[in-house]
Amino acid sequence: MIELTKENWEQEITNAEGLIFVDFYGDGCVPCAALMPHVHELAEQYADSKLKFCAMNTTKARRLAIKEGIMGLPVMAIYENGKQVETLVKEACTRESITELVEKYAK
Repeated sequence: MIELTKENWEQEITNAEGLIFVDFYGDGCVPCAALMPHVHELAEQYADSKLKFCAMNTTKARRLAIKEGIMGLPVMAIYENGKQVETLVKEACTRESITELVEKYAK
């Protein structure tokens, strides 16, 4: 799992080719903390897939998060060739829906 920052965002996401899963989380976000172990399990399970797994603490990069349209947490997003193509937001972020999202793009 690659930890994204405002310093490496462009290299890891904007200019990257292929499919990337991004877990947007924040300090003090209880649902984010509850989902994190599941997301890390999926990252390990699909480590050999075509999906790259990343996470970004929006508390440390608020402007970038807002620029990406992240207004509430948690958010799980899929990027393809630098563009956001699908997201799960807040209540839609369940263990089941996150697993389905990963399976859809990892194959």
